[in-house]
Amino acid sequence: MNRIIKSLRPYPMEELNRIKDELIRKKIRIYDFGTGDPKEPTDRKIINALLNALTDVSQYPSVVGKKELRNSISKWFEKRFNIKLDPEKEIIPSNGSKEAIFHFPLTFIDPDEDKKLVIFGTPGYPVYERGTLYANGIPYPVKLKEEDGFLLRLDKIDKEILKKTKIVWINYPHNPTGATASLSYLEEVYSICREYDIILCSDECYTEIYFDSKPPSALQVGKEGVVVFHSLSKRSGMTGYRSGFVAGDFRIIQEYKKSRASFGVATPDFIQSAAAVAWSDESHVEKRKNIFKRKRDIFIDFLERIGLDYFYPEATFYFWIKAPYGMTGEDYAKYLLNYGIVVSPGVNFCSGIEILENKCSSYYFRIALVPTIEECKEAVSVWEKAHRRL
Repeated sequence: MNRIIKSLRPYPMEELNRIKDELIRKKIRIYDFGTGDPKEPTDRKIINALLNALTDVSQYPSVVGKKELRNSISKWFEKRFNIKLDPEKEIIPSNGSKEAIFHFPLTFIDPDEDKKLVIFGTPGYPVYERGTLYANGIPYPVKLKEEDGFLLRLDKIDKEILKKTKIVWINYPHNPTGATASLSYLEEVYSICREYDIILCSDECYTEIYFDSKPPSALQVGKEGVVVFHSLSKRSGMTGYRSGFVAGDFRIIQEYKKSRASFGVATPDFIQSAAAVAWSDESHVEKRKNIFKRKRDIFIDFLERIGLDYFYPEATFYFWIKAPYGMTGEDYAKYLLNYGIVVSPGVNFCSGIEILENKCSSYYFRIALVPTIEECKEAVSVWEKAHRRL
């Protein structure tokens, strides 16, 4: 077995699925706040676009994608961020953001070069590290701190490390904490990456789930050496469709496009037709945001009432919460399972290096506002009783 694969712990969401199956067998009512896969239905316009695009003859899609989709993405990006993207040279459709994030280092990491470090924040999305490992790069996790607003502080990293770094991953709005970043922060990160010739990769799949000010894009501070990753999974309720895009520096995009033909990940044409409609419409996005806001408000009221500390989420549909005094996030998550409440302990978002070095402990846990509004109301009622019994 590949030694890299063998060294990795099970993917956190797969472990959550195993736990849920066990609860189902025990006939326990489940309130699933674990995996970030909301239940709100996909807008009918999007579904109809997919159905209308189905053809009698099925043929291979192209890596570059349909012009209709690339034009739709370009128009959306300019309207949303006031940045023009060339649909011919600066955009590639992807199957959601996860596969593109995973594959990206395979193109740009050369294991024979000194410059093969990949910096990312922890807690964070596991795929930044896993994609690095599969590409034979060297992961360099950086601990994100609440006092810094869970921002990845490149200015605090040793210059000798930066000289050896090929890629920096940032993710704002942030999974799992819900933290956001300002334009001035992005400018600072961009400046450091340019100084050390680092590719700045910005995972922006949560920019459209916000409740206060609109989150910025890294491409607003510059295109040179910058690549952004977007997805329709959360914005448009299309997690099962697997649709997103990669955009930015045309030289990087063109190199990446060459590699993607080898990966065999061209997006099916009927999915692209649905995606083009999704990027062209904002009304369904506003409806989804309003639903998430109502769920968020339910939990703000609940957490304040029972006295659990949490990081205030200005965006995403996540809450990053501290377990009760004397308990780790994992302890509390296991306790809640007795009542059918599924949450993600903070250790699920530790890097593999932290785990190997026995540095993976967390007093936090994450909830994803996945259940319906009514289910959220039911869940907090059950949760409050469980919490009071501690």
